[in-house]
Amino acid sequence: MKKILIVLLVAFTFSCVSKKKYVALEHENGEIKNELTKTRVAKEDLETKFAKIQSRVDDYNSKIASLSKDVGALTEENNSKFKALDNGAVISNNAKEKMRATLANVDADKLSNAKTLKDSMNLAVAYNLKKVINSETVNNDEDIDVNINETVVMISISDKMLFNSGSYVVNSKADRILKKLADVINSEPSLDVMVEGHTDSRGINTDKVADNWDLSVLRATSVVRKLQHKFDVSPEQLIAAGRSSYQPLTNNKTWENRARNRRTRIVILPNIDKFFALMASN
Repeated sequence: MKKILIVLLVAFTFSCVSKKKYVALEHENGEIKNELTKTRVAKEDLETKFAKIQSRVDDYNSKIASLSKDVGALTEENNSKFKALDNGAVISNNAKEKMRATLANVDADKLSNAKTLKDSMNLAVAYNLKKVINSETVNNDEDIDVNINETVVMISISDKMLFNSGSYVVNSKADRILKKLADVINSEPSLDVMVEGHTDSRGINTDKVADNWDLSVLRATSVVRKLQHKFDVSPEQLIAAGRSSYQPLTNNKTWENRARNRRTRIVILPNIDKFFALMASN
């Protein structure tokens, strides 16, 4: 009987221990499952957050790429846009680059007198115009004179290049020079171009010409007509003006001085960008 009780007691004891371990293992297993669930939820949450972050990064990269393209386009656009100078003239970055290339060829003494951007621009325009005119094999500086005043280009052409004495009919030998000037004028439709006739102080009175006022206007009109009809300059751009003898370059006491005063002056206001583009293509 005692043996049976001992066996039952031992069995009961082992049964209690196993149950406790089982309960403990069940509890531990539950905690592990909870931790796994928490870990899985945290992982999914992190993945969701990462996906959102990656989406934002991709969006930012796309915007940066788009902005880079825009910057490139805006830089090019900015280079071609006009920038106003103090006197109302305009110039762009592209034109300034062309201007710097031109100024590298300008006489150093003249360049040293250029104190402002406007001065440099004037020198560059004058240099290019003179280069165009010199390309016509006109070697006598007294026949053609190019001056710049506040970005207004003034080209004075001696009468002997354009007219016979007392005549207002344009010589054919002037066609090549007028053609070059027309090319410059035609490069920019918004140009205003005034052609001025100037005479010396000697009087004139013929069946066709009443006086120097008449002669100066007729000569200016003849040049305007040739620019319009032969070289296709738009008439809306042209102005014919007669100055008679009242704006002489010098006194009229000598033959040489009177020859200087007899001239046709062409006044143009170039658009700087298109002017340099035309010069670069020649």
